[in-house]
Amino acid sequence: MVPPVATHPHADTTETCLTKLGSFAQGLSTGEAGVRLETHGKNHLPEAPPRPAVMRFLMHFNNVLIYVLIAAAAVTASLGHMIDTWVILAVVLVNATMGFIQEGRAENAMAEIRQMLAPHASVLRDGKRISIDAADVVPGDIVLLEPGDRVAADLRLLQVHGLMVQEAILTGESVPVEKSVAPVGADAALGDRTCMAFSGTLITAGVGRGVVTATGAVSEIGRISGMLGRVRGLKTPLVVQMDKFARWLTVLILLVAGALLAFGYYVQHFDFHAMFIAVVSLAVAAIPEALPAVMTITLAIGVQAMAKRHAIVRRLPAIETIGAVSVICTDKTGTLTRNEMMVASVVTSAGRFTVTGDGYAPTGEITAEEGVAIDSTLSGIAQAALLCNNAALREAGGVWTVDGDPMEGALLAFGQKAGESASGWSRTGEIPFDAVRRYMAVQVENADGEALLVVKGAPEKLLEMCRDQIGEAGPELLDRGHWTAEAAHIAARGQRVLALARRSPEAGVLADTIEGDLSLIGLVGLIDPPRAEAIAAVKECKKAGIAVKMITGDHAGTASAIGRQIGLANPDAVLTGADIDAMDDGILAVEVMSTNIFARTSPEHKLRLVTALQAHDLVVAMTGDGVNDAPALKRADIGVAMGITGSAASKEAADLVLANDNFASISAAVREGRTVWDNIRKLVSWVLPTSAGEAGTIAAALLLGFALPVSPVQILWVNMITAVTLGLALAYEPPEAETMQRPPRHRNTGLLTGGLVWHVIFVTTLFLAIVFGLFTYALEKGYPLVLAQTMAMNMLVVLEIFHLFYIRNIFGTSINWNAFKGTRAVWISVIIATVAQFVVTYLPFVQPILGTQSVPLVDGMLIIAIGLVFFAVIETEKQLRLVLTGHNGI
Repeated sequence: MVPPVATHPHADTTETCLTKLGSFAQGLSTGEAGVRLETHGKNHLPEAPPRPAVMRFLMHFNNVLIYVLIAAAAVTASLGHMIDTWVILAVVLVNATMGFIQEGRAENAMAEIRQMLAPHASVLRDGKRISIDAADVVPGDIVLLEPGDRVAADLRLLQVHGLMVQEAILTGESVPVEKSVAPVGADAALGDRTCMAFSGTLITAGVGRGVVTATGAVSEIGRISGMLGRVRGLKTPLVVQMDKFARWLTVLILLVAGALLAFGYYVQHFDFHAMFIAVVSLAVAAIPEALPAVMTITLAIGVQAMAKRHAIVRRLPAIETIGAVSVICTDKTGTLTRNEMMVASVVTSAGRFTVTGDGYAPTGEITAEEGVAIDSTLSGIAQAALLCNNAALREAGGVWTVDGDPMEGALLAFGQKAGESASGWSRTGEIPFDAVRRYMAVQVENADGEALLVVKGAPEKLLEMCRDQIGEAGPELLDRGHWTAEAAHIAARGQRVLALARRSPEAGVLADTIEGDLSLIGLVGLIDPPRAEAIAAVKECKKAGIAVKMITGDHAGTASAIGRQIGLANPDAVLTGADIDAMDDGILAVEVMSTNIFARTSPEHKLRLVTALQAHDLVVAMTGDGVNDAPALKRADIGVAMGITGSAASKEAADLVLANDNFASISAAVREGRTVWDNIRKLVSWVLPTSAGEAGTIAAALLLGFALPVSPVQILWVNMITAVTLGLALAYEPPEAETMQRPPRHRNTGLLTGGLVWHVIFVTTLFLAIVFGLFTYALEKGYPLVLAQTMAMNMLVVLEIFHLFYIRNIFGTSINWNAFKGTRAVWISVIIATVAQFVVTYLPFVQPILGTQSVPLVDGMLIIAIGLVFFAVIETEKQLRLVLTGHNGI
């Protein structure tokens, strides 16, 4: 019988783990490996059978809005207006194609995860080292690890020598993890399982070997892939609202059209064919067939605006969704922080010092704690930081970067901030850093022949190696308890602690061992500092009513320190992954609202946190860069991946990719998203009253037995020319002044608010009265029906132009210079619409096509004057509503 895959192997000793897995230090036999391969299967991630591409494409036509568009195309085709028919069908095809492409991206995310698995592995078989295809690795195999290897399966480490593993794809932490063979607790977080190496992670230093504990779907990366496959993305608020809008609009149009057809045929006894054509005209007027196309263009313009702010949109509906975000769950490293190390604290025998600055830039201030004097001990530790160092700082275009280890780059910047220099010293010997020794030592001398040995490393290790400490007057008695407490104090602030020591060496080659003969200089605390722009962005989010929550794989102390610096509320209240595991979903749903910092989290924790927030009907944005973030990115309303440090899997699962990995870009994207939503609201607020007004005039004429004020072909013309000019202009509207001062809208906020319904009724009534009034005026003056209809058609266009200027400022007054000045897009659209109307009204060779006749100058001026009165009436109504309700918005 083949042994099962080991459970909690990190809690077992190496001997126990080998026993449970039925393995041996010299590896499995070839025959045993074959049996296990048959039992456990190949070491790769399972793939679901793909659906035929044709079926996936056709499914995107199964949508009520698509049905409405197809019906509109059929109507226009029946009227012989084939240009509109082909335009509408093109919109249908484009929408389906975009949906087809977007659907395949979730499958691509899992494909990207599969590509992260190692192609080959070095294993022991029959006591000999061989290289095999990673897919043939089985539980119980002994795998050999070297720098540059990608781990082929989950391993319980058996031997390590300076082994460092980059686990960012699983934990999100950019610093490689030092590995050991000592077991850890069964409930240890993934990032704390130092005796394990996980499939897909990268060996950065050292060597080791381990026994395979899990392969394929049961490995850690396999579990994440399975979670990603099971997670169902949520529909964006815009898609939900458009589905509802299309469904009810369809029902309304069919009911009204059917009722009018029945009324005209059975009550007024009109000819059925003539009545049917009239009802079709009403349907054409009522269906805003250009709305989806103009809405898509509005979203596309938002894509361009976000790209300028370093936010790359992967799905069009995600643009307006991010404008509705009420909670941003953000990673720490590289998003809120610079992903650069900086010395923030220094402790010498004189006392504590605080260091300020900006990343690796060697400029900043060093200030002493109250009652502490800056003395030679500060110079001593700064000089040691420069000498015991293999990194180099580079400056280009005002940006400082480091060549080498980030912590050594931070030490260089600190040394220069203290005014010290390494010039004049030459290195004569070195003991490189080693994970076993846990320190680095260099021997240097100057032109005067003075020699110096400088050591840096882990505080607990250097305290063992020191016999005294450096004071202002020279060596003095070492107080180990004091320094241990100071190291703990720095670590509690979320900083990484290094100790520095020195001695005057004897002439000759640097010895391999220097324990017990050093003088401690002091301690430094290093931290990945928060981005200045992230601090401002968090503040802006607070003003906009958006909660910011940090979810990180880092330690609680580090997360709390960064949370405090960037301005998160209640930074000392931190929930860890272990805390989350102890909560059921009900308790977590309560705690998640009052807690803003979550540390030592796993993929399951992130997914549970996003789901818990969504249980409160909040619109959640989730940022991430690793494979471990992909399930939560997919589940969130808006998944935001890092463009620089993000894995391909996280980018495929995300809706938005930050080109600069900067939290400030999320805040900017929220502003753009709110602007897009505002512009869509403006578009709908402009389209519905105009469509209803057009349909209302036709319906009134049918009910009253009058001739149609506007012919069917003229209705099609008005819909086409105004949609592609006036409606499109609204897509280019700039943000409102108070965009980021308004609270986020609720995810269930509909396009049809009470204010908009009232506006539709009010403007439709005005359209009806004005168009019918002008049409009646023309007939009473003895004008022929063709001229009366031409005047009514032009009246519709003029009303829609003035309505456009009103809608542009639904959150403020339209009677001011900025409102009149408009935008370039507005005036281009007005000019195009005006010229087009002059062409169809006055050019003889066009008049027969639309059934028009030249309008006298006096009547043309009357039409414009009526438009001005209409604008004054609706603007006065808006100001009265402001006085009565305190709210302008529709």
